[in-house]
Amino acid sequence: MGIKNRLIFMSFLQFFVWGAWLITIGNYWFGTKNWEGTQFGLVFGTMGIASLFMPTLTGIIADRWVNAEKLYGVLHILYAVVLFGIAQVTTPDTFIAVMLLAMCCYMPTIALSNSISYTSLKLNNKNIVKDFPPIRVWGTIGFIVAMWITNLSGSKATEYQFYIAGVGALILGLYAFTLPKCEPQRLIKENATWTETLGLESFKLFGNYKMALFFVFSMFLGGALQLTNAYGDVFLDEFKHFPKYADSFVIQYSTIIMSISQVSETLFILAIPFFLKRFGIKQVMLISMLAWVLRFGLFAFGDPVNGLWMIILSCIVYGMAFDFFNISGSLFVESNTDSKIRSSAQGLFMMMTNGVGAVLGSLTSGWAIDRFFTKSFNTSTELAGFLQTDAANSKMLEFVKSQGNSVSADGVFANPILMKDWHTIWLSFAAYALIIAIAFAVLFKHKHDPKEIENLSH
Repeated sequence: MGIKNRLIFMSFLQFFVWGAWLITIGNYWFGTKNWEGTQFGLVFGTMGIASLFMPTLTGIIADRWVNAEKLYGVLHILYAVVLFGIAQVTTPDTFIAVMLLAMCCYMPTIALSNSISYTSLKLNNKNIVKDFPPIRVWGTIGFIVAMWITNLSGSKATEYQFYIAGVGALILGLYAFTLPKCEPQRLIKENATWTETLGLESFKLFGNYKMALFFVFSMFLGGALQLTNAYGDVFLDEFKHFPKYADSFVIQYSTIIMSISQVSETLFILAIPFFLKRFGIKQVMLISMLAWVLRFGLFAFGDPVNGLWMIILSCIVYGMAFDFFNISGSLFVESNTDSKIRSSAQGLFMMMTNGVGAVLGSLTSGWAIDRFFTKSFNTSTELAGFLQTDAANSKMLEFVKSQGNSVSADGVFANPILMKDWHTIWLSFAAYALIIAIAFAVLFKHKHDPKEIENLSH
């Protein structure tokens, strides 16, 4: 098997083992376990907490002591073991703790997979800018396949989604030991400082204005990514509470609708070489930020019937929003760091996007949604107005009963019914992304140099 095919298989499984549960875990949390919404933000916060230190730590280990592919394999095997265990958890607090352990194993493998791919392609005299995107696109395909398997197997609200991911992670962990050797650089001077010895030099990148600014914006964009992962499928699924949308295709196959986002990724990944050469790294990242504005804005006005085209277009735009920043950002790090700290620098990039950004995005959005964007309804008339139906609608009354609630003769609920105001939520997220895009365009100075892209090619 050629090097490209070997890396394609790695990339496919890398995101398969994440896609099997990432988009559907909200349905498991709210629909099956009926756990509180306040704690749900902490589930995605675990990804951020793990990314605060694990990608950087494993990057240092790969730069100094252990072959990247071996470390990668061990982490995936451990991830599989934890996934099998999480399916047995019965309390939200324990679930969050075990999920944190799972993320400590998984999150650093994203940066390691990039390093393994770049190193293997270079060792085989391949063109990184040309050859890496078609390899990475198979990761997105793996994510899509996992989502479809989870949805079509009836597992999107059950613990079986974790078993699906666990089996894939075990296979990938074992396969990793067959990948090309990516040995540590071990470029340590005899009189090296303790920061050089421990591989902490990548943090010196914050002393460079351009790199520091890049990492700050990576953090902000990382927050946006967690918003759409945490709430996208839940947003579509909650249309089932609106009687006029309850029987729509979108409700039954919300995960498959969301997978259009990943299908879009496959197309935009393949377009990255053209956009990089034509516009340069900064413009590609700016296009990504504007795409996030569209992503959230279209969700704000979409619905499963007349506004279905907006939901689908939002999913298409997601491919540009996600890929253009993540891959161009990874290539920016590759072209602006020294080879001896490259793995740890990629880990630092992941720390800022999936670490600091994810934690801030998850905690802030969870607080804001509960504080400002959750409506409380005390009567059937009030709720009927929000759900765009009449107070006597049978489906609405079934929904009220499913919440363990009851309605008095005069239409008053025994307990308030809480509903998220998704229209305002998504508009607020769109405004957030727009502010970031404007600030990035003004503050981040990076002139397009075609030679930079050429130098990345080999």
